[in-house]
Amino acid sequence: MVNNLIEISDLYKIYPISEEISVHALQGVSLSIKRGEFVSIMGASGSGKSTFMNILGFLDTPTTGRYVLDGIDGSTLNYDEKAEIRNRKIGFVFQGFNLLSRTSAIENVELPLLYMGGITTREMKDKARKYLGMIGLAGREHHHPSELSGGEQQRVAIARALVNEPAIIFADEPTGNLDTKNTEDIMNLFTSLNHDLGITIILVTHEPEVAEYTKRKVIFRDGHIIEDSPVKKRRKAGMKKR
Repeated sequence: MVNNLIEISDLYKIYPISEEISVHALQGVSLSIKRGEFVSIMGASGSGKSTFMNILGFLDTPTTGRYVLDGIDGSTLNYDEKAEIRNRKIGFVFQGFNLLSRTSAIENVELPLLYMGGITTREMKDKARKYLGMIGLAGREHHHPSELSGGEQQRVAIARALVNEPAIIFADEPTGNLDTKNTEDIMNLFTSLNHDLGITIILVTHEPEVAEYTKRKVIFRDGHIIEDSPVKKRRKAGMKKR
């Protein structure tokens, strides 16, 4: 088994604005992430972190450079193959939850399984219930998003990200719309998923307090990585042991 889940080599992303002007969003980024890591990505607006995450999630394509996820070279994939990899190997959690408002919690969690196919309705419901229970929403399966708090909606989004048992979860500002208490609850949940289940998590945040829950911090500035270091004083809440 390859220990590095992600291998990035000399990644550039250039957006042409006009014949004379281009934006160099990423400039020669190289990075490796091992299985089971919990990494925070930080940087000011325009630093390149969002472009970087979009490339990691196969939502954007680098101008040059190499990106390998779980042994698969992204440059060899067409549009449909990238979509399949996103559904099979990646779980996404967003700041705005991105839940379907007219469907229940359990139906929202089932969605990735519908796209995957090859699974019965009963199996889909059983898996969705399993992960809703795992993240603390047993008994709330048939509530719609409007009937759930912000923290509960984000838990539904996390269950949806987990239901396909992906190789990695990408979380983009997952606490950005939450108050302090719900932020702590969600970060405790991510910590437990990483610590107890070994799930690899990459989390974008602008909040230093949120980054303190992770194990490694990568900071971007002007398209470059300016810091890549272990988090020395981690927040321990939600962890059974260190």
